[in-house]
Amino acid sequence: MSNHPRRREFLSTASKSLALASAADMLPTASAAPQKTASVDSITGRRRGVGLIAVDHRRSAGGYTLFTPQTDDGNVYLIDIDGAIAHRWKMPNRPGRHAVLLPNGNLGYNGSHPDSPMLYPMWSVWHGGAFAEVTPAGKTVWEFEDVTHHHDAEWLANGKLLYGAAEPLPKDIASRVASGADGTIYGDVVKEVNRKGELIWKWSAADHLNPADFPINPLFERVHWPLINGLWETRQGLILMSLRTTSGIIAVDKKSGNVVYHIGPEIISHQHSPVELANGNILVFDNGNYRPGVSTSYTRIVEINPVTKAIEWQYADTPHSSFYCPFMGNAQRLANGNTHITDAASGRLFEVTSRGDVVWEYVIPFFGEYPGAARQFQPGAQNTTFRSYRYSKEQVRL
Repeated sequence: MSNHPRRREFLSTASKSLALASAADMLPTASAAPQKTASVDSITGRRRGVGLIAVDHRRSAGGYTLFTPQTDDGNVYLIDIDGAIAHRWKMPNRPGRHAVLLPNGNLGYNGSHPDSPMLYPMWSVWHGGAFAEVTPAGKTVWEFEDVTHHHDAEWLANGKLLYGAAEPLPKDIASRVASGADGTIYGDVVKEVNRKGELIWKWSAADHLNPADFPINPLFERVHWPLINGLWETRQGLILMSLRTTSGIIAVDKKSGNVVYHIGPEIISHQHSPVELANGNILVFDNGNYRPGVSTSYTRIVEINPVTKAIEWQYADTPHSSFYCPFMGNAQRLANGNTHITDAASGRLFEVTSRGDVVWEYVIPFFGEYPGAARQFQPGAQNTTFRSYRYSKEQVRL
């Protein structure tokens, strides 16, 4: 099952509640018998075990988990706590990034637009642009397109859509982002549209950020600045923006467009998915690609006080190298105080208590290759997912 000491202890003490997928309506698990044929699965992630790995029903928050694999041709899955598929949506295009369940029970889908222009090579991997709201029965009730969209999109409670997009930077700003660079350099804009598809708010990094204050890490390509990969609207109406290539999170006042506060690279490293918690703190998936002063890269989940900048809670595996997700990922605080985590690069979804005990773990069993140009940057069969979300039974309406 696992060689991790803490997880081995957990499995021994929770053996009575351990649920392993085994029937025809369940997905394969890590408990499958070793292969005895001459053929060995060449996909490392799948060979290590997929499906439900473990669950402690007593300490888990329970409910349903939603995810859409990046390479599974537009399938969106809702699984129960024991790993069985409770529902599936088949979308006409692969995900640009992720999907969510809306308060009315419909699916909010962030799809990859087939006609998005090739702004630069890696754009083929992470662009979106095709949004749809779909009922559990598969009926599309709302659509919106913007071929400049990439990464995050937040379906706001008022029905509006908040998302990131890219535009060419003015030459004077581009020269300060990457002196002497050839070709177009793209900058981030954040847009909000209403149900009619009308633009009602727009913010531009070129207008509000100084490149000298937000330099791109030397190990990132200088084609997109500052690469906003996560958005969140706080209860005070601030917009949290995760700046991937510069490391950090800013909170922007919607009226003025000014930065209210900045959680910088001295605290987090090339992070994703900032969200505001009920206590006002910010929960962040801290990828840790180029964390200064650290010889071994590792990922952690951090809860940050935005006023004091203090880390008030964090989760990292032991040894730290056991959990490293270099791209994508998110964390979600659950109603019982546990935290749901998406180890996106490995397709591993898991839940931890406030003490860091793993009480649920599932590995996405759906492997595939990226299509077209994206394949050269993310080669091979994989089970990656941008994000996953846990929902209570009351939030699921099938």
